[in-house]
Amino acid sequence: MAKRKTRTKTTSRVRSQGLVRKTLRIAVRVGLVVVALGLLVMFLGRYVPPLTTPYMFAEGRKLGGVSYEWVALEDVAPVMARSVVAAEDANFCTHWGFDMVAIREAIEDGGTRGASTLSQQTVKNLYLWHGRNYTRKAAEALLTPVLEGLWPKRRIIEVYLNIAEFDSGVFGVKAAAAHYFGVSPDALSATQAARLAAILPSPKKRSASRPSDFVRKRTRAIIDGAATIRRDGRAACFES
Repeated sequence: MAKRKTRTKTTSRVRSQGLVRKTLRIAVRVGLVVVALGLLVMFLGRYVPPLTTPYMFAEGRKLGGVSYEWVALEDVAPVMARSVVAAEDANFCTHWGFDMVAIREAIEDGGTRGASTLSQQTVKNLYLWHGRNYTRKAAEALLTPVLEGLWPKRRIIEVYLNIAEFDSGVFGVKAAAAHYFGVSPDALSATQAARLAAILPSPKKRSASRPSDFVRKRTRAIIDGAATIRRDGRAACFES
């Protein structure tokens, strides 16, 4: 009787271990499939314009629709790309997704200012959700180097300009140029481009057509910054 109980326990333990191994194998395979699909989606994003984004979709549901139309970077005034780089990420051409200098300065400042790069913002805007939480930040940190590895800098700027929110329900530089100034994106002046860049990353609290004193001051700084990065070569990675 004792031998039968021992044999039964051994058989049960072997079966349990086998089930655990099988479950782990399935979990690993599912994980690999998810990673492969994620990489495929990101790779396709290098060539295929996004139809929408999670945030854009959510805003469309809330507002009953959004204004969004894709435009190729060559059909946007070059000063627009230089302006957002000057405003949001002056070292865009030299970092690999994270600006370590800006991060250190933000930490020294007590975390009162952001250090998010255009690459990080593109990942957040295109693939993730808005809001401050550790889960989203962790996903952003994992995906940003992948984006940098799969996409050229010019593509990152192109997608960023097309999916950035410039007002409630207004997404992308083409819709923003028409909304604020009644012009096409290739006709944006240096001041208009700087105004659009100046309202980021708080477009619902700022206006490019009715600028506050803060936006006017920021606009002047962006105009100077855009001219500077053009002269010193920090725009070379996204200008053809």
